[in-house]
Amino acid sequence: MLIALGTEAAMKGYRVRYTLATKLVNELVEAADKKQLNKTIARYGRVDLLCTDELGYMELDRHGAELLFQVLTECEEKNSVAIASNESFGGWTKTFTDPRLCAAIVNRLTFNGTIIETGTDSYRLASTRAEEPAKAG
Repeated sequence: MLIALGTEAAMKGYRVRYTLATKLVNELVEAADKKQLNKTIARYGRVDLLCTDELGYMELDRHGAELLFQVLTECEEKNSVAIASNESFGGWTKTFTDPRLCAAIVNRLTFNGTIIETGTDSYRLASTRAEEPAKAG
């Protein structure tokens, strides 16, 4: 769904960037090490829609979470951010271990936002199960 949303926005002329959450954080850490953090954050701030997938799959250390927060702050109120996660907001404390930082990130993402909950069933698993009878027949 996140990729389709980004694709549709790009087809309408919006500047869209799709990335995995861990890839984004790794890019930010590397940029900070190379003294290029401001430039990298500014680049993310120039897109109309930032699509970040798989948030919640891996725990982020405090530094990585703080860098992600900086990108979200850069996008706040001037760019759109779409996040896909397998975790409810209550479970994000496993990803963002600092409770205050976790609350601030959720605050940034939900302010004037739309939350779409698709349920807990995996579409990949459902697709595979639907194909099984066809393969057996």
